[in-house]
Amino acid sequence: GCVWLIERIFQQQPGARDIVVNAQYGTMRLRWMRGEFSAAGFARKLQAFGYLIGPAGEIVAEPESRGLVKRIGLCAAFAMNVMLFSLPTYFGMEATFEWAGLFGLLNATFGTLSLLVGGTYFLARAGRALRERAMHIDLPIAIGIAGSYAGSLFGWIAGEERFVYFDFVSAFILLMLVGRWAQVAAVERNRRRLLSQQPRPQRVRLVAGGELPPENLQAGQAILLGSGQVLPVESQLESAAACFSLASINGEAEPRTFQAGQRVPAGAIQLGRDDVRLQTRQAWPESLLMQLLQPAERPGERHAFLEWIVRGYVAGILTVAALAGVGWWLGSGDALRTGAVVTAVLVVSCPCAIALAFPLADEIATIALRRHGVFVREGTLWARLARVRQLIFDKTGTLTLETPVLQNPAAIHALDPLARRALYALVEGNPHPVSQCLLENLLASGSIPPAAEPTDPGLAGEVRETVGLGVELGGWSLGRPGWRTATPTTSGDQLPATAEGHDAELACAGCVVARFHFRDVARADARAELAALRVRGLALGILSGDRADKVTMLAGELGLEPARALGGLSPQAKADWIVAHGAAHTLMLGDGANDSFAFDRALCRGTPVIHRGVLERKADFYYLGRGLGGLRALFEIEAIRRRTQLAILVFSVVYNLVAVGLAVAGRMDPLLAAVLMPVNSLLTLLIVTTGMRAAFRRGNLPR
Repeated sequence: GCVWLIERIFQQQPGARDIVVNAQYGTMRLRWMRGEFSAAGFARKLQAFGYLIGPAGEIVAEPESRGLVKRIGLCAAFAMNVMLFSLPTYFGMEATFEWAGLFGLLNATFGTLSLLVGGTYFLARAGRALRERAMHIDLPIAIGIAGSYAGSLFGWIAGEERFVYFDFVSAFILLMLVGRWAQVAAVERNRRRLLSQQPRPQRVRLVAGGELPPENLQAGQAILLGSGQVLPVESQLESAAACFSLASINGEAEPRTFQAGQRVPAGAIQLGRDDVRLQTRQAWPESLLMQLLQPAERPGERHAFLEWIVRGYVAGILTVAALAGVGWWLGSGDALRTGAVVTAVLVVSCPCAIALAFPLADEIATIALRRHGVFVREGTLWARLARVRQLIFDKTGTLTLETPVLQNPAAIHALDPLARRALYALVEGNPHPVSQCLLENLLASGSIPPAAEPTDPGLAGEVRETVGLGVELGGWSLGRPGWRTATPTTSGDQLPATAEGHDAELACAGCVVARFHFRDVARADARAELAALRVRGLALGILSGDRADKVTMLAGELGLEPARALGGLSPQAKADWIVAHGAAHTLMLGDGANDSFAFDRALCRGTPVIHRGVLERKADFYYLGRGLGGLRALFEIEAIRRRTQLAILVFSVVYNLVAVGLAVAGRMDPLLAAVLMPVNSLLTLLIVTTGMRAAFRRGNLPR
């Protein structure tokens, strides 16, 4: 359905030729007529339907999930053929039947193909884990595959039917591959969702012509920085003046104006409407932004609980198999009978709980979180989340909204159509936070104002910007109080204008038409959600680069301890605080490059999705929306997942005690094993789906 919709929208665009959409990888390839087709217009159309698109980024290696899909397809065909040729034996086919030998050969052939195509995936990974002296989840799977196949191969060659479990081998490998694919595909899908395949800032235009990727920049090059673009390296401003946002570097919410000759730090975001000329003062390897965005060398994440299960499973099954073999050999002296018992123990001891059900529970939890706007990027997050004891927030863009909030929206509603058209022309396409806020309120107040008509007085020409003061079009202006005005307001808005905050005036021919007052405010549900997180026993704090007084004021509004709300911190100071106060149990939430070092130290990392975010590729998860409800949902769903996995573990222990007990007693045969394995798998899946159902009940979780 998505592919059909995207193709239809594309074909409706002027100049569109053809499009190929790959839904699995979230990519599309377009061809269009030059000069007729608008790529930006097509992107806006798709955005209206909820699809965000961007450059495809660098070509990466084939994802692991694609290789698993190929293995699953082949192993499914092999498993069906093994089942087909095993059924006659279960329905009473005699060994003397003329086709019995051929059926046995086909069973062995397809069972061997299953091992070579699918089994080697687990055998190779288990072998690598053993060489590194690690207990990996693939080890018990590899033991089951190797034991059942070796016994089956011997039974087929020796003509001993009690050893032959080729149908089990094929079905077991298929189930394990499906479980692994569900786990891997979910993580890959969420990693692609943010369009974050390009880890570095976009290419930079040179004054001399052409473009360069940031890593090729050298000191002394003249560059042009477009509106909304991130400056990759520290540079000296050559234009007369320019306005930049430093929020992602030092947490300051207010934009800063730089004059010609001043140095602009790496990571600053150009907020002007026109291109800005700068001269680089350093190469990319020396850039602070490069250091902040560099992936941290983190030790391999370990799942202690899962390792404990794997270690116990492997030790237990091998011990039981060895003791059963010794016991049967001493009691009967029958080598074939002893071998059959040992093979049966290895075959029926199913690790479905850890190989199929645990990943499925993680995937269901991930799907449930999406309904709350939270997307998991790293599968190891679940293992670490249970150890989190404190949440540390950045301020700007994390606890507060990225843009200021208009305090007097009635001023927008009071504008006449001409003033609305003028305001729209002044703020449309301007990345400045004040312009973005006014544009949002203007659109929310009614239909988009029609384009300015030639007869509109005072709206002729192009929008001009005076850096640090405002913008103007014809006789209209929008900027700081008193910039283009010297007469009292002509509107009924008596809100006083101050030089502080984000106050602005809309004026026509020097007369104030409307005054707008702005304030940085916390996200709407922040106080309630933080209180709910405290009830769960989590310690909360704020680490910000913004002014200490603003951080303290916000902490008071949210009911947080002033001692745990620190402002004026550098990126390194944030990281040092995390280390000093328990990095091993800290979840850090931030959105700017100045949070990067703290991200590297914290146990878990999350980031809100904003249009200029830089930490998406470092985060374990990201969340959408204007609230913080998704964070509470993250912990609630993790608790549901943990309870479900505990129930799965209890059932698995009971099943293995019964099944292995029958095998040790010599009561297991290929037919009973063929019945028990799917029954066990189905019951395990039923426990998962039943237990995780609570994650989708709206009454249990925050909206």
